[in-house]
Amino acid sequence: MIFNEKMECAGKEELKKIQSERLVKLVDYVYTNSSVYKSKMDKLGVKPSDIKSIEDISKLPFTPKDDLRDAYPFGLFSKDIKDVAEIHVSSGTTGNPTVVGYTKDDLELWSEGVARSIACAGGNKGDMIQVAYGYGLFTGGLGLHYGALKLGLTIMPMSSGQTKRQIKLMQDFKPRILACTPSYAMYIAEEMKEMGLDPRKSSWEIGIFGAEPWSEGMRKSIEDSLGLIATDIYGLSEISGPGVSQECTYKEGLHIWSDVFYPEIIDPKTDKPVKDGEPGELVITTLTKQAIPLLRYRTRDIVTITHEKCKCGRTAPRTSKITGRTDDMIVVRGINVFPTQVEYALLQVEDILPNYLIVVDRKEQMDCLEVWVEVDEKVFSDEMKAMADLKQKITKSIENTLGIGANIKLVERKTIERSEGKAKRVIDKRSL
Repeated sequence: MIFNEKMECAGKEELKKIQSERLVKLVDYVYTNSSVYKSKMDKLGVKPSDIKSIEDISKLPFTPKDDLRDAYPFGLFSKDIKDVAEIHVSSGTTGNPTVVGYTKDDLELWSEGVARSIACAGGNKGDMIQVAYGYGLFTGGLGLHYGALKLGLTIMPMSSGQTKRQIKLMQDFKPRILACTPSYAMYIAEEMKEMGLDPRKSSWEIGIFGAEPWSEGMRKSIEDSLGLIATDIYGLSEISGPGVSQECTYKEGLHIWSDVFYPEIIDPKTDKPVKDGEPGELVITTLTKQAIPLLRYRTRDIVTITHEKCKCGRTAPRTSKITGRTDDMIVVRGINVFPTQVEYALLQVEDILPNYLIVVDRKEQMDCLEVWVEVDEKVFSDEMKAMADLKQKITKSIENTLGIGANIKLVERKTIERSEGKAKRVIDKRSL
C-alpha cells in the first residue's frame, strides 16, 4: 500500500518544483519569525531573496543541536507559544533538554509522515498495531499513534514496559504489527522464551523498529526470534519524531519523505556534499513545519543515499540504515569506533546473545577497550577450553572489524542491564 502516491512516487522534476517552492516560503518565514535564523542569515550575508530554488540550500546556515539547547525553552520557535498545540522534550545527558513544539498543522504533518511509514512497512487499513514505544514527552509512542489513526489502524497504546502484559495482550488481541525499539523487541523474545512460549508463534507479522541504530545482523536475530519482517523507521524529535523515513518491504533503504524533509548528505569534516552511495552526515531541512522549522539540521547520523526508483514503485530517495553517529563515536588509541561496528563483529560469532556493553577506560595513559558479551547458558556449563575458544573468536572478529584489540568479558545471560527504551551500549570512564 502507498499512502500518498502523488508525493511518494513524484517524478524528479515535479518533486524538485515542490521542494523549491516550499524552501523559498520557508526561508522567508523563518527570516521574519525567528530572531535566531535572522541573525544567522545576516551573519552570512544571505537574504530571503537569494533563495530561488532548492539548489540554493547550500547558501543557508547549518543548525546544530546546540542551537536548540542554547535557545531553551522556546527561543527557536517561529510561533508564539499560545499557537503551539503540543510540546515534546527529548532526553539529554548534559545541559538543557531539547524542546520541540507542534502547531495543529504540524501534528497533521507528523501524522501523515508516520501513516506513510506504516503503509511503507506493509501496514494496511484495518490492521491492529501494538505500540510499545514510550508515550509522553518522548515522541515515539504518540508519533506511531497519530500515524496509525491517520492510516485507519486499530491501536493498542501499550507504551513501553510491563513486558509480560504486552505478551499476554498480544496473545489475546492478535495485533499484526509491533512497534518498539529493536532492543526491546529482542527483550520481548527473551521474556516469551522464559514464559515457555515460542516467540515465532506470535501474531506479529511486521515489526517497525527505530529510535536507536541497529545492524543487519540485529535484524536477522529479531526476524529469526520473532518470525516477522523487521523494518527500520527513522525520526528525530527535533525534525518531527518518527516518520521522517521508513523501509519498505524490500528493505533496501529507508524512504525519506523529501517533499517535507529535504535531505543532504555531507562530509562532516568539510561540510561539502558527498555523492550518492558515499557515507556522510545526514542533514535535514523541514520544508513545511510551522512551530519550530529547522534549516539544515545536522543529525550527526552517518548514512548513504540513493535517488534511484525503488522496486516498490516509490521515487522518494532512500538512505541506508545508520552506520554510526558523529557524536557517539568513540576514539580509542586514535581509532574511530562506533557501537554498530562492535555489534556487527559480535553477530559474526555463534553462541552469543545480541546484548553487549562497551566499556572504555584509561590505565597508565593507555586507552583500554573492554566488551562485555552475554553468552548462552550452555557455554558456561561447557569446558574451559570452549570458553577460551569463544573469547578468541570474538577477539578476532572485533579486531578484524575495528582494527583494534579489545578485552572480551563473557558474562551470563541477563548480566547486562536490559532497557525497555533505548539500549545503553557505551560506558566511557575516561576523563577526557
